[in-house]
Amino acid sequence: MSVLSIDSLETPRFCGVPTFMRLPQANSREELELLDAAIIGLPSDSGAPFRTGARFGPNAARAMSIMLRPINPYRGLNVFERLRCADAGDAPVVPGYLIETLDRLEASVGTLVDAGVAPFGIGGDHSVTLAALRAVARRRGPLALVHFDSHTDTWDSYFAGKEYSAGTLFRRAAEEGIVSPEHSVQIGMRGSQFASNDVSQSADLGYEVVTTDNLFKIGAEALAARIAARTAGWPVYLTFDLDFVDPAFAPAVETPEAGGPTAREALDLLRRLKGLDLAGCDVVELCPPFDQPAQITALLAATVLAELLALKAEAT
Repeated sequence: MSVLSIDSLETPRFCGVPTFMRLPQANSREELELLDAAIIGLPSDSGAPFRTGARFGPNAARAMSIMLRPINPYRGLNVFERLRCADAGDAPVVPGYLIETLDRLEASVGTLVDAGVAPFGIGGDHSVTLAALRAVARRRGPLALVHFDSHTDTWDSYFAGKEYSAGTLFRRAAEEGIVSPEHSVQIGMRGSQFASNDVSQSADLGYEVVTTDNLFKIGAEALAARIAARTAGWPVYLTFDLDFVDPAFAPAVETPEAGGPTAREALDLLRRLKGLDLAGCDVVELCPPFDQPAQITALLAATVLAELLALKAEAT
């Protein structure tokens, strides 16, 4: 199986069935074992507390990813010459049943991890990250979490005392011991709050929290260095909630929050990250029914994931 993407100068990008960045599909354990990383769709919005529709996120990101090219000029490399990668399709889910869906997602991501492949997920609401963390931690041990978001997602419960949702997963992850909060960082928190401890509850668990206001005070270069220092020596799982970005640049998210970074600022920060032992990652909360006709949020989601592939390729 070739692990290079289709040459879009030979076959136009509007031709063919979309896979992420026109990568080949991996359909068997033997094909997976050839890879360093694989794209996997995590198409569930059963944990969404506000807008639904993120179940359609994976294929929306794939459709716009055909615009992307294999050379990343910010890191000076051809991603797919350095990183053996394929699209592994979507994990199965049980719509409307979050606990059962998390089990299925964990099993599917676990298939990649057990083959020695780093999962690159496309969500899906943010609850899907809990399943991926469980699967990766089972092989790599507790993980350092790098979490881009406008919300902490560390509430104890959400609606009628329910413990599992897109707003509780990082408390559950800390309780389960699959992440090490003392080596983790949450970046981008902002906006109005349910309670005065919406941010401090993360610090109480051991997470370092960098609000949007502090992000701009620190600056991208210094923050990238802080992330590297915080996670040094630990396998890293990076999760990027698209509502980290201001809704002017990413309108199609489940829980938009005004006052965030621009798309350029968010990408600049990702491009400054260095030296992370990236065990897995995801881009979540893409909600295509709310996107503009130009599909700008889907394009941003695909671009963020492509930058994370380049980060992985640089270390390979």
